[in-house]
Amino acid sequence: MPRTVVLNVVGLTERLLASGRLPRLAKFAAAQRQLRIAPVLPAVTCAAQATYLTGKLPREHGVVGNGWYDRDLAEHCFWRQSNRLVQGPKLWHALREAKPGATTAQLFWWFNMYAEVEYSVTPRPLYPVDGRKVFDIHTQPMGLREKAKAALGPFPFMRFWGPAAGRGASDWIAACARWIEEKHAPTLSLVYLPHLDYGLQKFGPDAVDPRVAAELEVVDEIAGGLVDFFAARGVTVAVLSEYGLTAVSRPVHLNRVFRQQGWLSLKDELGRETLDEGGCAAWALADHQIAHVYVQKPELLAKVRAVLEATPGVERVLDADGQRAAGLDHARSGDLVAVAAADAWFTYYYWEDDARAPDFARTVDIHRKPGYDPAELFLDPKLPAPKLKIAWRLLQKKLGLRMLMDVIPLDATLVRGSHGRVPEDGLDWPVLLGPVDAPTTAKDLAATEVFGKLLGLSKG
Repeated sequence: MPRTVVLNVVGLTERLLASGRLPRLAKFAAAQRQLRIAPVLPAVTCAAQATYLTGKLPREHGVVGNGWYDRDLAEHCFWRQSNRLVQGPKLWHALREAKPGATTAQLFWWFNMYAEVEYSVTPRPLYPVDGRKVFDIHTQPMGLREKAKAALGPFPFMRFWGPAAGRGASDWIAACARWIEEKHAPTLSLVYLPHLDYGLQKFGPDAVDPRVAAELEVVDEIAGGLVDFFAARGVTVAVLSEYGLTAVSRPVHLNRVFRQQGWLSLKDELGRETLDEGGCAAWALADHQIAHVYVQKPELLAKVRAVLEATPGVERVLDADGQRAAGLDHARSGDLVAVAAADAWFTYYYWEDDARAPDFARTVDIHRKPGYDPAELFLDPKLPAPKLKIAWRLLQKKLGLRMLMDVIPLDATLVRGSHGRVPEDGLDWPVLLGPVDAPTTAKDLAATEVFGKLLGLSKG
């Protein structure tokens, strides 16, 4: 039975492939079909992956971003992991229908938990009742977890996200892909390699920057090694990405704008402010260069839109008709969706005094924050001795004391690269590389067409 591996190299674009910093991936691309993918809106991890795995737009699969506001719970849901949140059949369902007995390994693609696949591995901390957070993974079948850790060592969670994010996470995932292949030889392997995303957000996407060049060389080594490994085992290899990052220079604080309008409901919690989402007349869930704006007083809708359109850094605002045209008309979407200008991105910040910022603001906390926070990739440059502070916090944790790893800056201007909107230049779009079936004159591919291309490769 023919077998396929799909390597998801986050942030890979035609521009970066032409930079000379990715020789192994560029050589692979030159020997294959190289197609640009017109990205789905929003061009963010969860929405892009859901579109690739269903062939549908967010209006149908329901993944309108990396998170959204649950109107019934009156709270946001960000970076949730259940595959059941992706509505409709997935790639592995279609593969099994076409090839009974086909198996799938889902390795670190998002919405991984409880996916109807034969093998899955994904990051998932343990949360004991005493308040600790113990880094770990979740697997299917459940017994795979201990076997994987015994073979590969513990997953380096600190390298997956946060100020220490780096190649260690992608190295472990690559080793896991090899291990699963050697042990189980799945028909289809979906492998997520996040490394490039970190440097491009921190430093921007300019490959001439030596810091970016170094990151490109690392991901080329990891991905190139996997290409060679799978090809040597007779497995068809495809490489794709979810989005391309572009340079940004100005953060836009929509919730602070709404605060000035009196639309936010803020709660004092032990001297700090938290956003009372269910009580807000209007508020913005920020997600890179897209923000879902939830307007809970319908009579304010026109005014909220006018305020958004007048806010510097907002390129356009999608109402119901605009969302329908973009394929974003789903119940989870905001009443309005703001799209940032090319050089801007949206923060979740709502406080006006940093002394009143919530305690989680200075920590890596992807679930409590009402929006995505790329500042979590940085150590606060204002800390006099950040490594010493981290060591002290870790000692407190080891001693069983409650502590906050409060080392994240509140300076959003540190971020130099972002994504979410559709870049004007196709060189900054995501790509699909592989022996895919397409007209020889084809250059661009709709995001919804990726599903069919991957299914075609997997069916053989």
